[in-house]
Amino acid sequence: QVQLVESGGGLVQAGGSLRLSCAASGNILNIVHMGWHRQAPGKQRELVATATTDGSTNYAESVKGRFTISRDNAKNMVYLQMNSLKPEDTAVYYCKAVKFTGSRFTEFWGQGTQVTVSS
Repeated sequence: QVQLVESGGGLVQAGGSLRLSCAASGNILNIVHMGWHRQAPGKQRELVATATTDGSTNYAESVKGRFTISRDNAKNMVYLQMNSLKPEDTAVYYCKAVKFTGSRFTEFWGQGTQVTVSS
C-alpha cells in the first residue's frame, strides 16, 4: 500500500499563487508516476498534471503555463506550484500515485486538499 498526504491548499485571491505538496509513504517501490487531479463541485475529477519517475510531465490544457509539477524522488514528494490562479481553479486537489507491480498498474489517492480562488 501507498499512503499519500496532501498539504498546501487554502483560500487565495484570483491572480495569486499556492504550492501543493504530497508526501508518499509505505510501499513506494515501483511508483511509475505521480500527479495531481482535481474535482470541482458538480463536476468529474480531472487530470491537472502528472510527472513520471524519469521526469516527463503532462499538463491539462487549462493549466499549461500557470502550473508546474515537480518531484523529489529522494524525499518521495510531488509538488504543484500554481500561479495566476483563477476562480475556475477552485476544487479539491488530489494527489495520485501509480505503482507497477509486475503485471498491473495500481492507483493510490490522497484524501484531497481544498483550493478556493476568490474573484
